[in-house]
Amino acid sequence: MNRRQVLMSGASILSFAALSGVAGPAIAQAGQDVVIGVLFPMSGANAQVGIDARHAMETAADIVNNSYDLDLPTAKNAGLAGLGNAKIRLVFADHQSDPQKGRAEAERLITQEKACALIGCYLSSVSSTVSGVAERYGLPFLCADSSSPSLARHELKFFFRPAAQDEMFSAAMFDFLDAQKAKGKKVETVGLFFEDTIFGTDSSNTQRKLAAERGYKVVADIKYKSNSPSLGVEVQQIKAADPDVLMPSSYITDAILLMRTMGELGYKPKNIVAQASGFSDKAFFDAVGDKATGIISRASFSLDMAQKRPSVLKVNNMFKARSSRDLNDSTSRELMGLLVLADAIDRAKSTDGDEIREALVATDIPGERTIMPWKRVKFEADGQNVDADPVLVQYINGAFVTIFPAAVALAEPLWPMNA
Repeated sequence: MNRRQVLMSGASILSFAALSGVAGPAIAQAGQDVVIGVLFPMSGANAQVGIDARHAMETAADIVNNSYDLDLPTAKNAGLAGLGNAKIRLVFADHQSDPQKGRAEAERLITQEKACALIGCYLSSVSSTVSGVAERYGLPFLCADSSSPSLARHELKFFFRPAAQDEMFSAAMFDFLDAQKAKGKKVETVGLFFEDTIFGTDSSNTQRKLAAERGYKVVADIKYKSNSPSLGVEVQQIKAADPDVLMPSSYITDAILLMRTMGELGYKPKNIVAQASGFSDKAFFDAVGDKATGIISRASFSLDMAQKRPSVLKVNNMFKARSSRDLNDSTSRELMGLLVLADAIDRAKSTDGDEIREALVATDIPGERTIMPWKRVKFEADGQNVDADPVLVQYINGAFVTIFPAAVALAEPLWPMNA
């Protein structure tokens, strides 16, 4: 389906536009700005996430639009060579963590701002609706950071995700638990704690399945309402079960509330192995202080990767100059996602949705040309990059250090975390 021929209630988008006065997305000419629509939460409970994401996107745009001595896609040329050195122009939209707001903003970016592609959206629930909009209009949606596995299972032609999804992340987490058990550490029981949107639900389903397959007993299986005002009852349940490993899947406000509530109720988990998200954000560590020491998180990125990939520190310094903070699990994926998308537009030599999609399908970027620990960026038929290898990091002495897998680990894990 051509991006200018979208079926809407049996009529094409061109017919709809003629009746309503709303124009379809335009095709840019060589040398013109290339408009990319960017959707993140810029207000509400996840506003800081959106602010950080904007800094990540603007850093990536700087790399694309100017010339840098970085071994990254599009970095060495100023602008997109395939489009006459055209610059990319980002148009930001605030979805306010609301899937329906995300849907409306995605349509605005396409029909009014003339975006040739969309990128976002942090929350998997929003990425789900936005990917549907992009599919209807026939232009790519680059899922930068949402990790729900089900996002890639809707047979969407225009969905692409360079980073790992939660089945891949969770498998790495259980591989780590198996490795600890093999070393004689006590790892017999796990506790699942997850929020009630698509992110938490998909994560818990995967972890429940892996626990059964790997021989771990699930002694707590707790679903809670996202952005809940209180977690006292839930923490009492965790405390009573006292699992060897607590595995939370929570966004930032819930992660902060969980840690504070455990402190108030005098409960110290033996170990926390988190599904990143709220447990990877600087605001979380600023809020909970020493309570965060020893927390392990799955990750797509760690600053200590700079020992193997020189671009990491240079790009981190560029990001930090804008944001006053280091890249983290989310912002690194967002930044790299835009570079992957820009590379495809450059190779497509076009802003037509079908042609960008074809270039994304043909993507094959070696891991060494990213800032991530990935083998490469190459998309499967469902749009997922299966070579986005996760790592596990532990928060020690005010910073994350890579602890797993052994091939890239720079420290032994502190286990238990309160030892």
